[in-house]
Amino acid sequence: MSDPINIGEKVIEGKTKIVFKLPDSPNGGHVLIRSKDRITAGDGARANEMIGKAEISTSTATSIFGLLNECGVPTHYVRRHSAKEFIALHCHMIPIEFVTRRVATGSFLRRHPGVKEGYRFCPPLLEYFFKDDANHDPQWSYEQLVEAKLDIGGVVIGANEIAQINHMTACIFEILERAWSVTDCSLIDMKIEFGVVNATKEIVLADIIDNDSWRLWPSGDRRLQKDKQVYRDMKEITAEGLAVVKKNFEWVAEQAKKLSRPITGRVAILMGSAKDAGHVSAIAKVLQSLGVHVEQHVCSAHKGTVDTLKVLARYEGDDVSTVLIAVAGRSNGLGPVLAGNTILPVINCPPWSESAGSLDAWSSLRLPSGLGCSTVLSTDGAALCAAQMLASNKENSTLWGRLRARQVMMKVSLLQDDAKIQ
Repeated sequence: MSDPINIGEKVIEGKTKIVFKLPDSPNGGHVLIRSKDRITAGDGARANEMIGKAEISTSTATSIFGLLNECGVPTHYVRRHSAKEFIALHCHMIPIEFVTRRVATGSFLRRHPGVKEGYRFCPPLLEYFFKDDANHDPQWSYEQLVEAKLDIGGVVIGANEIAQINHMTACIFEILERAWSVTDCSLIDMKIEFGVVNATKEIVLADIIDNDSWRLWPSGDRRLQKDKQVYRDMKEITAEGLAVVKKNFEWVAEQAKKLSRPITGRVAILMGSAKDAGHVSAIAKVLQSLGVHVEQHVCSAHKGTVDTLKVLARYEGDDVSTVLIAVAGRSNGLGPVLAGNTILPVINCPPWSESAGSLDAWSSLRLPSGLGCSTVLSTDGAALCAAQMLASNKENSTLWGRLRARQVMMKVSLLQDDAKIQ
């Protein structure tokens, strides 16, 4: 049972959902989004009741929004309320579908004769479609979108705002693409929508992302498709056909629950002296903010070589993905000794001193031949480098998503700052 809430007036009703105001939410800033047991295609030309779809769609959407929130992508999603409903920030919707394509198929092939199905877009291709059922959602060019100067909730969607949305659209697709790949599913393309938060004027991912929103091919095989295209392709709607569609939707909803994955592996920070603890703490803080497990040791390659190698042996012997960060100043033997005795990646991050920092850094940079440890002087940089190494493991799709979202939101922040000073 969901907690009782005061549901206010209807904001809008679409083909597959209804949005209600929540007057008792903080400053009235939240809405309730309720899905319907209805499936449609062809701008509503085909529509059927599918009992249970509302719960399936809500389950899929909340799993997807939960993962994206966890990664740091700004969305309107707040929390699930009931089997068929979730609570979101009140947004003014931008009437554009932002479509991302990794593989050429569907309408793209009809619009671009001569392109073979399966052509891969690297980077993913982004297209815009103006939401207008009567005219079958016509495709817009970038120039049309800029010149439209859409005023959404007091925010004019211009070149700067479109650039922000483009960055976020690509990021969202790539995060979900990588997450689905862990389940051996290929995300072929996807449509999403954005809104302007009524209270803050921030542009966020909004609406619903469910099995209506994408093409999803298990093992990259179109014949195994699990998305709404199965419904679109049916020549005649039958009870048996709808049962297959529903089963596909249920399968996707269950798989979506698995997309947020625990982060595996660890970073071991070895410091030459307890005096370096502050430097180490700065590295650990960044890693922990990303959800990476961190362990710390004090060991000296010069003064306690045997003990240092024993610590290293423990990390090599338990079959857990590990990145080593060596923190040692002056004559840094720690990183090179570790790198000379393990295949585990080693990063030098020597503490900087004003008196001899440049000299100390050379002991990390000038390695004996045959060693492969890198040197990163900033604590943030060393932490991010280590996290990226762990994220290269396909199983670490959630960590990969957090790193990708972090990169993209830095770009978005720069665009926002640029807009403020115009």
